[in-house]
Amino acid sequence: MKIRPADPIKDEEEIWEIFRRVIATGDTYVFDPDTSRQEFPALWFGEKMHTYVAETDEGIHGTYIMKPNQIGLGSHVANAGYMVHPGAQGMGIGTKMCEHSLIEAKRLGFRAMQFNIVVSTNVGAVRLWERFGFEIIGTSPGAFNHRTEGFVDAHIMYRKL
Repeated sequence: MKIRPADPIKDEEEIWEIFRRVIATGDTYVFDPDTSRQEFPALWFGEKMHTYVAETDEGIHGTYIMKPNQIGLGSHVANAGYMVHPGAQGMGIGTKMCEHSLIEAKRLGFRAMQFNIVVSTNVGAVRLWERFGFEIIGTSPGAFNHRTEGFVDAHIMYRKL
């Protein structure tokens, strides 16, 4: 598997397919499950975003974005979001993208990384981030409108680089 910067023209359709399928469940991401194809580029290839893909000879199996968590005086902290194609889950792609993103964040000059909303019911993601040294530094009660479970807690997770 190779992780590389995404080509917004060449890779957009495959990334859109991953994005569309991941957000459709409404259980892990804040993106509206009804996000349109036209809205997608601004959300995954927007200004100040670094977009990457995880691919094999068979195609793109995962993607992640990294950007400053805040503007101005908070821009030294990275924020990232990762998506794995549902058909490729369990193959270690999320792990590899996390490893890659930590190296890239440091290379890009970030001093830390923060995830603002890690859905508490997404136990696999919470465990993965903890394995990479992220700590839950706060929990926002009912901050995520889970499509099937209603309002559930969302963790803020942080790690220095």
